[in-house]
Amino acid sequence: MTLHWPWALTALLAFPLLLGYRWWIRRRRRRDAIRLSSVNVVRAALGNQTRWRRRIPLWLFAGGLVILATGAARPEASVIVPASDTAIILAMDVSGSMCSTDVSPNRLTTAQNAARDFIRAQPDGARIGLVTFAGFASLLVPPTTDKKTLLAAIDTLRTARGTAIGMAILTAIDAIAEINPDVPPTGVEVAGSGAGHFAPDTIVVLTDGRNNRGVDPVRAAQKAAARGLRVYTIGFGTNQPSPMVCTSSQVSGDVAFRGDGGGVDRGGGGGFGGGGRPGRVQVIDTETLTTIADTTRADYYKAEDADELNAVMRDLPSEFSLQHKRIEITAWFAFVGVALVIAAIALAQWWTRSTRSAQPSGSLSRSLAAWWPRIRSAVRLPARE
Repeated sequence: MTLHWPWALTALLAFPLLLGYRWWIRRRRRRDAIRLSSVNVVRAALGNQTRWRRRIPLWLFAGGLVILATGAARPEASVIVPASDTAIILAMDVSGSMCSTDVSPNRLTTAQNAARDFIRAQPDGARIGLVTFAGFASLLVPPTTDKKTLLAAIDTLRTARGTAIGMAILTAIDAIAEINPDVPPTGVEVAGSGAGHFAPDTIVVLTDGRNNRGVDPVRAAQKAAARGLRVYTIGFGTNQPSPMVCTSSQVSGDVAFRGDGGGVDRGGGGGFGGGGRPGRVQVIDTETLTTIADTTRADYYKAEDADELNAVMRDLPSEFSLQHKRIEITAWFAFVGVALVIAAIALAQWWTRSTRSAQPSGSLSRSLAAWWPRIRSAVRLPARE
């Protein structure tokens, strides 16, 4: 627990002041103490009032003051929030190498299927956004709870040249900043590393290659960490040379991949690169992806086929479906503090009324009842002979 206004704890001085006032009152009453020759007289005056009944209201009242003073400092607690209160940004690589057929039928189709299953598996109310990146990154779907919109967007993925992992992370940060006022956009400089606490929002980057455009991915990860955002990374694919085969619906309008996977040609038809010539191997930058995850206190995963990718995507919610979030709990302190103060006053009034009703009748008892406050705190009895 942390305190937003720690200086307000000076209100706790009310507790020792209360004890000091009580001590002064008791000392003053001792000066007016009376001497009684019979213990029975004192017992009759005291009735059923016991020592613990006299002290409980005082300590309840003091405890209430302490809790109220702590609440005035605006305490904040780190609590666990479910995924429905978070935003998950799925950043998917749509570079040309995603047409590789080392994963049947090709990497892009397999990634699309895994993304669909991931979206369907999220609880209703979970906000999910979609970022795609090749030579540049774009926010395809802002964080939304509409799964139909997300699934329809997955169907429209098209490959292009380049791999801009760093730009994808920055785009995801800005998407989260739009819905979470506690996360500054990338244009705002943020001091520190964000190691104190993490926002509930999460970024998942799925790629099959290495960054070759735009911002350095590690620098982008540092910006995410400074904002308390975790970035989970998934390296997808093998190191086996394979033909590049994508359907016309999976390739940007006026370009098609050559069989060697190294560039693009204008073309058309139902598929590309299906002649059988192996494509150039796109090596996954495992070191960079691991560094991104470590920088943001997340995890890196490696998936070489459809089953492994599905397993990773299936297990991801268990990693970030529950996240720590700081919330102010002043209201709870105020509620408990007021409840204790009211309980103290109520018990004191009730027990005092019960004591008075239990006292014996007669002039002596009425006289002692009138002197009861002084008798209780300042009685001195003579020693037995």
